[in-house]
Parts: sequence; C-alpha cells; structure tokens
Amino acid sequence: MCGPGGYHGHHSYGGWCCCDPAAWGPGFPFGRRFPTREERIAWLEEYLKDLQDEVKAVEERIAEMKAIG
Repeated sequence: MCGPGGYHGHHSYGGWCCCDPAAWGPGFPFGRRFPTREERIAWLEEYLKDLQDEVKAVEERIAEMKAIG
C-alpha cells in the first residue's frame, strides 16, 4: 500500500508509485503509456533484488539484537 503522497521507496520509479495507475501514463519517464514486457521484467527483477536486500537487513538486525541479549 502507498504511503503519504503515494510514494513508498522500494517499488517506485523516480518517485512514481507502481500502485498508481497514472504512474504508467504519459508522465512516466519512458514517455509511453505502457512499459514493454522487457521493461516490466527488468523492473520486477530490480524490485526482487530490493526485497532480498531488505530481508538481509532484517536478518542482520535480528542477529544483532540476539547478540545484545
């Protein structure tokens, strides 16, 4: 779900929210109404990497908290 102003870090492109239908419209950085299949795949791969990085950060934080006791 979108945060304040419709922006929520990980799955956005240049500040555009991926959940906002207008994000894929004429103002989208690619200058077309809809991204190509390859662009959507590239975006999803980048999004997946961001999620994996987030999981790693959470795992590291849990380990730190357990080490502190």
